[in-house]
Order: sequence, then structure tokens, then C-alpha cells
Amino acid sequence: MRPRSAHESDEQDESSASRPVDARRSVDPRKIRADDLRYLLAVARTGRLVAAADALGVDHTTVSRRIAALEKSVGLRLVERGTEGWALTDIGRAVSENARAIEEAVHRVVDTVAGQDVPSLRGTVRVSAPDGFGTLFVAPALVRLRRRHPQLQVELVTATRQLALRPSGFDLALVIGVPSSGRLVTEHLTDYTLGLYASDAYLARHGKPESVAELREHPLVFYIDSMLQVGDLDIERHLPGVSPAFSSTNVFAQLEATEQGAGIGVLPAFLARRTRLRRLLADEIDIRLPITLAVRREAVAHPAVRALWNALRHEVADRGAELIPGTNAG
Repeated sequence: MRPRSAHESDEQDESSASRPVDARRSVDPRKIRADDLRYLLAVARTGRLVAAADALGVDHTTVSRRIAALEKSVGLRLVERGTEGWALTDIGRAVSENARAIEEAVHRVVDTVAGQDVPSLRGTVRVSAPDGFGTLFVAPALVRLRRRHPQLQVELVTATRQLALRPSGFDLALVIGVPSSGRLVTEHLTDYTLGLYASDAYLARHGKPESVAELREHPLVFYIDSMLQVGDLDIERHLPGVSPAFSSTNVFAQLEATEQGAGIGVLPAFLARRTRLRRLLADEIDIRLPITLAVRREAVAHPAVRALWNALRHEVADRGAELIPGTNAG
């Protein structure tokens, strides 16, 4: 079910909804229901009507109706359908950014009534991160943040992919490489190392490669080239002429396949160190890639997002030796 908003109204409404913002145009503030802004925020965070409805404790038709009412009040389109769900328009993002102040004011009222001198973090924060880094570094940071702020709801979406040109569905994202979207505020968080790893059983059966050239005689375990969306993980950049024989979109499947002897895995050191896999050709193959922290501009000032940002900085600073073996800092 998609919203009946300015998207599906008559031609006059459609024209009104899609015209550029004019600072001189008049909007009657009495027609804007502050509560409708909560629905816009929920769609901004999740990028899905059903997910937004779950977060708000209503059904998706209610979300659709309230977004449509808000769009009618302001006379502009605030959300639009994209390839990965619903995304905010430029004016929708601006409205959403201002709406956060209303949500935070409500939370402060709740804290005041509850007699809390120090405001707690509330609401929902959604984080997107690659499978391995998200599981081993982001998840612990989220857990500790929730211990300090039990009213905070955290959501972790793991996938090794690049960000969409019109980012939505997350407040904060960790990506491999450097995203180019102008709608994001970014910071280099850390680097991490990938190396070649194999099990003792595999080496006993097939022998140990003594040079990079000999790798062509061994099956490699890595990502599916045709489905890979992260240019920095293109195997041709790091090992020209070598093609994976066992491929997966999931790094944990690659790790398991390597442990089971499927071949030589190109794996993050922070994952392989937890196993009995042996590092191969460490002097010749030491791939270092950046992890960038990216925040949607309208989410930068959100207290929970800032708190998580700091928590992730501390996480990688404390565990830098796992990300790049032989160092003491991320």
C-alpha cells in the first residue's frame, strides 16, 4: 500500500506538489498537525511504510494517510517512491530535520514528568554496516549505548553495498570506501586489513603457495564479482588475473567456506583472527581499505546519532589492533 499524497491527487495538486520551493509562498501553520511530522520522521528513518508503521505502533495505511495529510497542508511533495523504498524529497528532508526538534521536545517533557534530571536518549536509530564490521564492531557499540540509554531503540542493517545516490532508510551508515553523495556528512572512521587465509587441512591437500603467481593454481574464496557493488572490493584491483572459485555475498559464508577447505580466502584480519586459519603471503598481500562513517545531513544534530558516532569512534580506537594487526590504534 503506497501513500495517496500529492503523488496521486489531481493534476492541479500534482503541479502544486512538484513545483520548486518559494520562500514567499504562504502556508497556514494552523493547518499543519505537529503529530503528522512524527510519521514523516518514521518514513525518513526506515524508508518503508510497513517499517514506519511498526515503529509507530499503527498500520501502514495510517502512515500513508498522515503523510498525505501533511503534504496537503504544506502543498508540497515530501516523499517519493525510489528503487529501494520511499525517500524524502529535498523539501521533505528540510521539514524532517526541523521536525526532530518537536520529537525531542516531547521526549524532554516525558523526562521532566518522570523526574529525570539528565535527559535520556529516546527514539529509534537505524544503522547500516557491512556484514563483518557491523557484527563485530557496530553491534557491541550499540549494546553499550543501550545499556546507558535503555529507552533508545537501535536497529542494525547489515549488507556490503554502496549507498544509494538519494540515501534513505538509515540515520548512520558504515561503508567500505568513500561515498560520494552530497547529502551525507562523512568521516573516515578507520582502515582495516584483508589478507590471504587457508585451513591446515586445505594446505595439507593442496600445498602452500610460495608466491602471488602460484595463487592462480589455487581456488580463491571471495565475493561474487557480478553482484559486488563496492568498487574497493574488486578482486582484480588487488590480485590481477585471479578469479574466485567459491563466491558469496556474505563474508561469514566466505569465512566458513575457507575453514571447510574450499580454497584460499581473501578475508578481513579481524574475522580470521578468531579462527585457526593460517595467514599466507603476508608480506606480499596486505590489502588495506577504508571504512567511512556517513550520516544523513538531517540526522547529524540528532543526540542519539551523535552519541552513536562517538561510541563507534571509541570502539575502533580501542580495538585498532584487530583491524590492522601489529598496530595499537585504528
